[in-house]
Amino acid sequence: MRNIFNFVKTAAKAVKSKISAVATAVRTAVFRLAVRSNTMLAETRAENFVDSGIKILIAVVIGALLLGGLYALFGDTIMPTVTDKVEDMFNFKG
Repeated sequence: MRNIFNFVKTAAKAVKSKISAVATAVRTAVFRLAVRSNTMLAETRAENFVDSGIKILIAVVIGALLLGGLYALFGDTIMPTVTDKVEDMFNFKG
């Protein structure tokens, strides 16, 4: 009977040490994850994808507006004047 109690006592100690080791490993892993996530959230060097997307969208819109303005300016103002001057040069009767 005494051997059974010693065996149970030894097994309980072994289980307790394994549980303690697993708990320590889990605690360490959680702490590392917390430190890593805190570092990533505090990081200010990198740009966010949303910021880059907004910058690209703004550049495309401004470029389209400039291109449309230049197209309207050349189509309505500059090209008719140039066309008239070229026709006048070729129709010169001097």
